Amino acid sequence: MTNISIITIGDELLIGQVIDTNSAWMAQELNKAGFWVNRRLAIGDSREDILNALEKESTESEVILITGGLGPTADDITKPVLCEYFNTSLVVNEAALENVKNIFVKILQRPLIERNLKQAEVPASCIVIQNKRGTAPGMLFEKNGKTFISMPGVPHEMKGMMTDDVIPFLHKRFGEAFIAHRTILTSGIGESALADFIQEFESALAPEIKLAYLPNYGMVRLRLTVTGKQAEGLESLLNERFGQLKSLVGEWMVTDEDRTLQEVLGKMLTERNQTLSTAESCTGGYVAHLITSIPGSSVYFRGSVIAYDNEIKKELLDVDPGLLSAYGAVSEEVVRSMVAGILQHMQTDFAIATSGIMGPGGGSEKKPVGTVWIAAGDARETFTQKLWFRFDRQRNIELTSANVLNLLRRFILSRRPPDGLPDLIN
Repeated sequence: MTNISIITIGDELLIGQVIDTNSAWMAQELNKAGFWVNRRLAIGDSREDILNALEKESTESEVILITGGLGPTADDITKPVLCEYFNTSLVVNEAALENVKNIFVKILQRPLIERNLKQAEVPASCIVIQNKRGTAPGMLFEKNGKTFISMPGVPHEMKGMMTDDVIPFLHKRFGEAFIAHRTILTSGIGESALADFIQEFESALAPEIKLAYLPNYGMVRLRLTVTGKQAEGLESLLNERFGQLKSLVGEWMVTDEDRTLQEVLGKMLTERNQTLSTAESCTGGYVAHLITSIPGSSVYFRGSVIAYDNEIKKELLDVDPGLLSAYGAVSEEVVRSMVAGILQHMQTDFAIATSGIMGPGGGSEKKPVGTVWIAAGDARETFTQKLWFRFDRQRNIELTSANVLNLLRRFILSRRPPDGLPDLIN
């Protein structure tokens, strides 16, 4: 199987100013195409670091993919360093020059300056990959039997180049291998307990099948991966083992697809032709953000009230002031009332509510930081749950959101579906 290293270049990646989403996206697409990403490395805009990375990764992988540092400013040093590594010099590529002129003069209607023209300069020894989405061309090199491909760091431009040029080239050069994954999302059991429970199953797996545990937000993903030169026999083996794993962990299984919790909920609501609204206090709209991050969520998501202040809880959600006085905003009584209020105003089938103390301040002896009440329900019944988290503010918000979505999932499964639809309760 062809091994690939990904090198992302930029000081902004090292100081956390920009999150490296490029290498994650590239790894996913390469994996789908049958290539194994052996290593991912982020380095700064340093000549020595780039040279060392190129030399090191060429001993680890057959293909080295590089993004970043191809802009027109002084800190973009990738092209000069590539010239040094491949013992060549910069020349003007006429097709790239025409592309730069077309973008600036015809499309942007801006005058060309010398700095723009330098985008058309490439190392003389490379094969140029034209950029259909920007000005900086990609570059392909061969050295000591290894392939190096440098692409722009702008995600939109890199993605176009990977899809249209790089992956087709890799298929033609190296052929295709077989990589397949099957994923189960579980809830209600920790990673260690889950590992103990399926230890015998894991020990009996064939060498070509690997099991990975991916814990996050109180849930654990189990991923089975099979790799080989061809699909024959391997896919059926993977499906057989996956069926066994599903039977083992069925008590805690949320879905047997590689989906997020919000995707699972969206599918459930769409299939049932039912709707949802949210009443959020401590999560500040984060639950609604997760729901609406799914394409097509407008079919089932009606809206949200972010009732951060108690006056909003009273005025927009009809929460009884007496409940707030007697129990406080972070209480079972108040989240129940929030669910009832949002159901009334939004006229949805289901609703969820959150109220808690996210920190770092605001806690008390009776209700310390991290105390949360969540609720999910319909016009007839409401499920509630008390949580306590010990993390920082952002993680507390994220964990609260994941838990309330899962509470809603459990609630929906407890309800009979509308007439004419199959019962979803397993």
